[in-house]
Amino acid sequence: MLGLMTTIDTASDSRLHYMGLLDIAARLRARELTPVELTESLLARIEQVDPGLHSYATVTVDVALAGARAAESELEAGRYRGPLHGVPIAVKDLCFTAGITTAAGTTIHSGFVPAYDSTVVRCLFQAGAILLGKLQLTEAAFAEHHPSVTPPRNPWHPDYWSGASSSGSGVAVAAGLGFGALGTDTGGSIRYPSAANGVTGIKPTWGRVSRHGVFALAASLDHVGPMARSAADAGAILGVIAGADQHDPTAVPVPVPDYLAGLGAPIGDLRIGVDRGYNETRVDGATIHMLDDVVAVLRRLGARIVETTLPDTATVNDMWSRYAGVEAAIAHQATFPSRASEYGSVDTPGSIAGLVAPGHAVSGIELMRAHHQRLAFTGGLARTLYDVDVLLTPVQPTTSLTLTQKQTLYADADALTDFLRFVTPFNMSGNPTITLPGGFDKDGMPLGFQFVGRPFDERSLIQLGDAYQRETDWHLRHPEL
Repeated sequence: MLGLMTTIDTASDSRLHYMGLLDIAARLRARELTPVELTESLLARIEQVDPGLHSYATVTVDVALAGARAAESELEAGRYRGPLHGVPIAVKDLCFTAGITTAAGTTIHSGFVPAYDSTVVRCLFQAGAILLGKLQLTEAAFAEHHPSVTPPRNPWHPDYWSGASSSGSGVAVAAGLGFGALGTDTGGSIRYPSAANGVTGIKPTWGRVSRHGVFALAASLDHVGPMARSAADAGAILGVIAGADQHDPTAVPVPVPDYLAGLGAPIGDLRIGVDRGYNETRVDGATIHMLDDVVAVLRRLGARIVETTLPDTATVNDMWSRYAGVEAAIAHQATFPSRASEYGSVDTPGSIAGLVAPGHAVSGIELMRAHHQRLAFTGGLARTLYDVDVLLTPVQPTTSLTLTQKQTLYADADALTDFLRFVTPFNMSGNPTITLPGGFDKDGMPLGFQFVGRPFDERSLIQLGDAYQRETDWHLRHPEL
């Protein structure tokens, strides 16, 4: 099944909470509904639905309504700030928010109230977005939740994994509890929740989006990016948060294009690289079938499919945990091991303590060996992307995981490393990716895939993702809640 586009008039859909961000933006600008009406509707839905999903760590009712009233006044006065103006969204609870608790999924920071907004949150406010609240995440944005936190539940089925650390963001977008969200990705944490919940996520190029005021997991691997219902919606958010930042010297001053310009144009000039050995080795049949369907859609759109071979992904994937462990140890040096008892158990598979503790033991020689492998892979990938424009790969080697399968996976270090092989290499290289819904498995759970692009060429990924979504309707399907 290719999931070919059916006739769906989202503009007439009475379920406002499932409309696309840009569709809502158009209705707000046309004054067919007001920011206050829309925000009140979303807050009511959160109150009704989220107690069973646990996607929000904090709901900021007063902040949301105050922002909605301000946006309404500006829109009535003709002062339009752009497509996020008056649109309710939420952010992962490791982005600093002035006067609002930012706990990062931990107990150690449960009372932390920042004095300033992170750069990405400030950008959202400047664009007129409405902050609904802070979204739940795994402890310190690693793999497992702190024992005191109830993990977000997959809205398609509560017995299934909702993804890694940006799970609250993926669940909220999928469940109609916000028109977009911010997530972070250090080793798949935008891509896994996007795939698991059937939404679209962009991991931008490292350096495209400022990390100022965002709790670090592993600084040189961390990416902040948008999650939304479509490539175009995610592009609208990325256009607001991307760019240089005086507070973050690693935010590169590469010009930020208009990601929405040119959407709908033909993609026949794009060369899509497919490494079948990488994509199909130890990958289940349903995932391979989904990728074949994606290729068929791309061919029909006129894109050129080019057989290619990626550089050595296995070695750089193996090295990721060393890198992440050392950098996480740096990020937690003020509280670990001095307050280790307040962390989840170091013996719990997937716990942040289980990443940080071994990070202290990595030698300088081991770290530099990992660094050299990282440089070699990044260079090889750049050469591969000289011959093609975009790569098509899975996000994970299997269909959706049940919660039982997830725990079994976390407990097996070799199996977990194998599971990570489609995501961590692109954190090590810093390349941008876009994750898109690509179908459903036999149990009715979403499937996702990713396109990988050249550094700072998010525009091609958004254009390609939009073209795919104009031809298919996977992104328009929603859980019944």
